[in-house]
Amino acid sequence: MSHVTLVKILLLGFLIVCSAHSSAAEEQPSRHFDVWQVLDVKSGHPIAFEQWITVLSAQDVIYLGEEHRNQWHIEAALKVLRAVIDNGRHPVLAMEMFGWDGQAALNQYRTNAELPRDRFLKDAHWDQNWGGAFEDYEPLINFARSRQVPVLALNPPRPLVRKVAARGWKTAIDDPEMIPWGMQDEPMVEDAAYREVILQQLQLCHGGLQLDAYERMYEASLFRDEGMAKTIYNFLRSASRDSGSIPSPIVSYTGGGHIQYQLPVPNRVLRKHAGDLTQKTVYLASFQPNHSEDIQELLRDGIADYVWLTPIGANGPAKRCR
Repeated sequence: MSHVTLVKILLLGFLIVCSAHSSAAEEQPSRHFDVWQVLDVKSGHPIAFEQWITVLSAQDVIYLGEEHRNQWHIEAALKVLRAVIDNGRHPVLAMEMFGWDGQAALNQYRTNAELPRDRFLKDAHWDQNWGGAFEDYEPLINFARSRQVPVLALNPPRPLVRKVAARGWKTAIDDPEMIPWGMQDEPMVEDAAYREVILQQLQLCHGGLQLDAYERMYEASLFRDEGMAKTIYNFLRSASRDSGSIPSPIVSYTGGGHIQYQLPVPNRVLRKHAGDLTQKTVYLASFQPNHSEDIQELLRDGIADYVWLTPIGANGPAKRCR
């Protein structure tokens, strides 16, 4: 398989969330679910929104895991941001959709009402780093602009991810283009549970590849998750050093695959912060009333601290690899 083909597969979305993980969580009895319910995964029971927001507002980091291009998940994120602000907190929005090379453009666009939208997208390298319709995520950026909420670009620039997918971590990390971003100093921390989940999902979603192809895709996944964890940790450390206190909460908005079972980004942030951090994960799931067993499965597997049921997006329910 050529490196070009491998990279194309990677960038089509190798972190599709599958039902590949199991835990010791007990089977939940059959119960009624409904749209916009927030389910506490440990108990399997709904929690009142006001009570839930009080819990979230007290965290250092809130991880929201979306289904890409579901407009209701954008609305869910806006609900959290508004409610956290109403609780007297000062959130920071962190987005997977922007690469580190777009941070300066994000800062300028948020504070300069005169900056043209097209210029912002060009300077933020939107097409190179994410692509697709900016309108899908524009409500979050517009909210940040109107409420002066700082926005963090979470992701390593896509060209760096391509290098890892094509050549592997150990070779790609020495590339001169890595130097400005400080990734040479970031350890590639192996986690057996993470490796099992990611490799199993890759094999389910992209069957028939050679073992070395899966390994490079896995390393690209690890590179991205370590990079996003680095972004959150560095912000927390810098803010704490400069002001003596941690601004909170950071509301991290990524695909659900980056928060599943706490493994990809949350556990890595916790490790970097030596465990001295409060955080919660929220898995956004479009709800089909005739597929309540899918929700039961998410609860049983312990996908996150909370599962938030939303309407199905215009593009239909998320496809799951089996």
